[in-house]
Amino acid sequence: MILKDVLRGIVRSQREALLSMDGGVKREAFKKIVLNSPFAITLSGVRRCGKSTLLKQISRKLDTFYYFNFEDPRLAAFEVEDFQKLNEVFEEEFGKCDYYLLDEIQNVKGWELFVRSMLDRGGRFVITGSNASLLSRELGTRLTGRHIRYELFPFSFREFLSFNKFRPDESSFSDYLSRGGFPDYLRFTRPDVLQELLNDVIARDIIVRRGIRNVKVVKELAIYLITNIGKEFSYNALKKLFMLGSVNSAINFVSSLEESYLLFTVPRFDYSLKSQIVNPKKIYCIDNGLAVVNSASFSEDRGRLLENVVFLELRRRHKEIFYFRGNGECDFLVKEAGKIVDAVQVCWELNSDNTKHELEGLQEAAIKSGLKRGLVLTFSQEDKLDYEGIHVDVLPVWKWMTSLAAKNSDIDGKKGKY
Repeated sequence: MILKDVLRGIVRSQREALLSMDGGVKREAFKKIVLNSPFAITLSGVRRCGKSTLLKQISRKLDTFYYFNFEDPRLAAFEVEDFQKLNEVFEEEFGKCDYYLLDEIQNVKGWELFVRSMLDRGGRFVITGSNASLLSRELGTRLTGRHIRYELFPFSFREFLSFNKFRPDESSFSDYLSRGGFPDYLRFTRPDVLQELLNDVIARDIIVRRGIRNVKVVKELAIYLITNIGKEFSYNALKKLFMLGSVNSAINFVSSLEESYLLFTVPRFDYSLKSQIVNPKKIYCIDNGLAVVNSASFSEDRGRLLENVVFLELRRRHKEIFYFRGNGECDFLVKEAGKIVDAVQVCWELNSDNTKHELEGLQEAAIKSGLKRGLVLTFSQEDKLDYEGIHVDVLPVWKWMTSLAAKNSDIDGKKGKY
């Protein structure tokens, strides 16, 4: 429970802070959000990726709105019953209003009861959260069919260019490849910004929420996986390496890292769901800068950094991504509406030593998926090839990311657009 006068002071100070906040780079997600709808809009993503700034940008489109940030340390005693008092403070301070902008709402147990109640009365909500599982679980129970979810990532390459006022070329892309897209890190270029971010996510979104006691193991596991982005792993191997009690413990730890948006697992493609579950998975990190700063052992491994950047760009646009392993290997298969629509191979450069290997894996994946073309993404090469029955476009990653096709999500294996 929290006193009404205390709430009033917090509401006033938070609104003042929001209004004085820099509007920042216009996020690509901003264009997709339709505010005037009966659905609650949820924005989920890793901490410090810009969700609050996006709320600021949204607020500029509204004549009137209520704003509240539940990360405020003064709100430790806030309970679901306090929403009534909060609503009264809002009306007394700003008059009647339909729009609620609520930041990091997952901190309040039972928040979905309030949102559902106000939606039924015509309220409009934009809410943010840093934990995918918490939001999904609560939305699925009380707000089924009443919400639209958007995911926010650190800056894409296009947003990075806008933030730094750079031109798209190999030089600016090389900078993005190593520094990533967290706004605070780009602004101050201090490694401790991303080191403390990792600690913060582990402490607040994993240890506290899951009641995990062994902080050391979770931190070591996170750094191990970050160090091995682009590589296969198995839960059984993690269990043995970290001397965990069971495979389920390994699964739970990795799931918690995924739910906090630090890491992503990619399953091996197989038409059998059972095989997909038991086969090794690949691991990718939310941001290259975060990976480089927290794992010096692979900071010069440009090929895996390139692969991670490509994964993140694909993940911004697609929910279902797989890797392929048969006689050969292919880095990514993209699935839409129940069918594979793209095969994508990533390598730093094609040369006399690796071209046959890279194209064989891509060709095998494309043919087994019913595709007649594939895409090879490199650091700087551009070409068009025909190989064993498929057409292959070779493009620099930075051109692919900044092309009209990439911007509009028009990667379509059927139509042959990249």
